[in-house]
Amino acid sequence: MKLTLGFSPCPNDTFIFDALVNNKIDTEGLEFGVYLEDVQTLNEWALSSKLDISKISYGVYPLLLSEYQLLNSGGALGKGVGPLLISKTPIEPSSLQAIVNNFTIAVPGKNTTANLLFSMAFPHANNKSFLVFHEIEEAVLCGKVDAGVIIHENRFTYQDKGLVKLMDLGNFWEQQLNVPIPLGGIIAHKRIGQDVASKVDKLLRKSVEFAFSNYPKLTDYIRIHAQEMSEDVMRKHIDLYVNNFSIDLGVDGKKAVDKLVEIYGKINRVGL
Repeated sequence: MKLTLGFSPCPNDTFIFDALVNNKIDTEGLEFGVYLEDVQTLNEWALSSKLDISKISYGVYPLLLSEYQLLNSGGALGKGVGPLLISKTPIEPSSLQAIVNNFTIAVPGKNTTANLLFSMAFPHANNKSFLVFHEIEEAVLCGKVDAGVIIHENRFTYQDKGLVKLMDLGNFWEQQLNVPIPLGGIIAHKRIGQDVASKVDKLLRKSVEFAFSNYPKLTDYIRIHAQEMSEDVMRKHIDLYVNNFSIDLGVDGKKAVDKLVEIYGKINRVGL
């Protein structure tokens, strides 16, 4: 049986999926047609039910409950891993809300966890510009926007470009709710059936465990798709986003996802 599968080219995803899609583990008769795309594209595809299995931002998950089920393995949750709000100049914390409310903010996609967390922290900041995540630093630097919400490897590069952190949106989430941050999850379309979805979930867990068993070695699959990152940044990326929650959501992970769905409902009543 062949399934369509989408995930991002970022090191955490290629680390997780490498063994599964490159036959380093026994896939028990399943084959995968792989699509590597940025997370906003994957979110949009999920909304149109394009793929059988897909990585998504948890920010879009509440809109997919009727068509997809969430898998236990392969996702990105944790503490200290959330998006950052950055700009060219620092702002005193006491003035941050009032100033940011009047800023133009670059955000990596409407249906992303980054947008949800930003909206939770700044509910009255509505002047948003939705960009692909790797375009945001440059948009801030050239003055196209006043500030930006950054994710992925940009967390490790923004200071080198002279940008400053205004708020750690992940820390805000953790302080308010005392649960891990659900960043990205793996979903299976209900059309493939429960038995196949469960098999994929089991194989995905094996793929993550296989990757960890060979870490810190970086495979060619990770390097090829890493967009000219240094090995140090690749490992930082993996260390930040791949952890025990990537093996299995567990009770704490599921609680965090439920909390996100609840928060999404509250925010959506006034508009993201």
